[in-house]
Amino acid sequence: MNKTIRVGTRESQLAVWQAQQVKLHLRDAGYEAELIFIKSEGDIDLKTPLYEMGVQGIFTRSLDIALLNNKIDIAVHSMKDVPTQLPEGIAQAAVLKRGSYKDLLVVKRESSIVNRELTKFEDIVTTHGSRLTIATSSIRRKAQWLNRYPHHIIENLRGNVNTRLRKLEESNWSGAIFAAAGLERIGLRPENSVELGWMLPAPAQGAIVVACRENDKNSFNACSAFNDNNTALCTKIERDFLRTLLGGCSTPISALAEINNNEVVFKGNILSIDGKQKAEIERKVAIDKANHLGKEAAEELLNKGGRQIAEDIRNAGK
Repeated sequence: MNKTIRVGTRESQLAVWQAQQVKLHLRDAGYEAELIFIKSEGDIDLKTPLYEMGVQGIFTRSLDIALLNNKIDIAVHSMKDVPTQLPEGIAQAAVLKRGSYKDLLVVKRESSIVNRELTKFEDIVTTHGSRLTIATSSIRRKAQWLNRYPHHIIENLRGNVNTRLRKLEESNWSGAIFAAAGLERIGLRPENSVELGWMLPAPAQGAIVVACRENDKNSFNACSAFNDNNTALCTKIERDFLRTLLGGCSTPISALAEINNNEVVFKGNILSIDGKQKAEIERKVAIDKANHLGKEAAEELLNKGGRQIAEDIRNAGK
């Protein structure tokens, strides 16, 4: 009889949904599991912008500590929140099949830009002036938005998904940007939303990762049963790209790797914080030659204008 696996999770609705999925996968693999709720620093401070909090690991540190102190056996994370370098003693046990990687603009219902023809979003933005106010806590989303719409105003928006949707409706903003997967997984994607197909996602956006202690073979073997190899490869490439450029997740770096006909198609970029400068890259390689694609693409991007942007971002943080 296998021991009950203690699944550590944050308390937000989305985090619990993700942990429940892991619990179901464990059950299908023949393991009993229970959820253990851990509060994170990112859930306690809902006012300070993430990029001012030293965001790397802000949503994962508390779970890492619980894991290393043997209070839980595995931790479940949104993979985009996980630092590219895991703490000593902690290993990646599984990556679930990826959900949507896309970003969404949720338009405030009372806003003048609400239009049932949201597929014509470019026309809506252009028609309704150049001073729209858009909310997001993500420096990546902010930089890409300002690169495309330099005269718009960006406001900070923190909190879990439910809190952010409520704040949008209570504000005078035109809209706010969310991860599609987060809204869709808990059934909260509003009708008044549109996918931002032009916006590259955060590395590993839409993926769920499970971590365990390096010496816990029981938990590692239990989770390996539901590891999705394609998602694991693509997110590795994206996170290698991020690590090689800067190493942190509070930076305007985007990456997306997709598998198509035994090839990996990769797109990545880095922007200045104000969105005025941008360096981007696209690569396509055979899947059996893609293991180092993220690092190689990042090195190429650094030589194509990315190095100066990366150095400016580093200096801005000093």
